[in-house]
Amino acid sequence: MRKTNLLNFLRLTSTVFTFKELLLLSRETIPALLRRRISYYVKQKELHPIRRGLYAKDSNYDRYELATKIFTPAYVSFETILAQAGVIFQYYSTIFVASYQTKDIVCGGQAFSFKKLKDTILTNKMGIERRDNYYAASPERAFLDVLYLSKDYHFDNLAPLNKDKIFELLPLYSNKRMEQKVRSYFKGFEIDEGLQ
Repeated sequence: MRKTNLLNFLRLTSTVFTFKELLLLSRETIPALLRRRISYYVKQKELHPIRRGLYAKDSNYDRYELATKIFTPAYVSFETILAQAGVIFQYYSTIFVASYQTKDIVCGGQAFSFKKLKDTILTNKMGIERRDNYYAASPERAFLDVLYLSKDYHFDNLAPLNKDKIFELLPLYSNKRMEQKVRSYFKGFEIDEGLQ
């Protein structure tokens, strides 16, 4: 079977590609050959190297897409989503990501902060939205992710959050401390009997 030209993949909507993705898409059976082809395309400036095993169409790649491809599984969450939703007012240039490990890195001039969540939370798709070429937490899921990792956190504005969605997602965390904290934030709200 004839191999597909690697540059055909640059027509895809993705802006960031991992080596594994390029290997699968190219149908190349010998990884070393693909590495040589990638190296050629990088030298020809037809592929932009970001870091080992990560490539982009050009330097205008989607930073959020990159965030979810450095370590997988992963999704954009925490302060990044809360600031976008207007739940916190502090600006962070760092992109915060839920992942299987905790690590801060700078890649392509962008700071990323990966925060570890246990597998049962990380891989559960409740409250996770597909945005273009990456996954991101809903504001309610990001709110709960922050509460899961932080005992005391100051939220500037809870009005943008949907309380029903928060209480729907809360059992995913199986955390009594969080349940108490959410109750204190939303006093008087009907709480599912299973959470009491």
